[in-house]
Amino acid sequence: MKNVKTTPACPCQSGLSYKQCCRRFIEGTHTAETAEQLMRSRYSAYVKKDTDYLLLTWHPDYRPVSLNSEDLLNHWIGLKIKHTHQGTINDSIGKVHFIARFKINGKAHKLEENSSFEKTKGHWFYLTGKEF
Repeated sequence: MKNVKTTPACPCQSGLSYKQCCRRFIEGTHTAETAEQLMRSRYSAYVKKDTDYLLLTWHPDYRPVSLNSEDLLNHWIGLKIKHTHQGTINDSIGKVHFIARFKINGKAHKLEENSSFEKTKGHWFYLTGKEF
């Protein structure tokens, strides 16, 4: 029997492999073309505790001074995009309504948010989010 390598699925649950989906944005080889792509890649960065990418993709007017990877949740378990409004290749603003699920001490929780994004000079940035 051949040794079959499996390609890890992307944490954002797009149905693609991490390599085909969010890794290319997080590693900087590609730029997110839509607000949803940026949202998904930011979720994957939270899963992977990549604070550099999170800060880089946060709009400078709203960006925290720093993020400590130890302060980020350890147990993200899923992402569901509920709705997007604008945020396409031709837009300069967009909103993504999502539900992110996580566990704390074995108990499941969810974060439901309507996030706002802005494209400046060809790059999408996370602005703010309104939790539900």
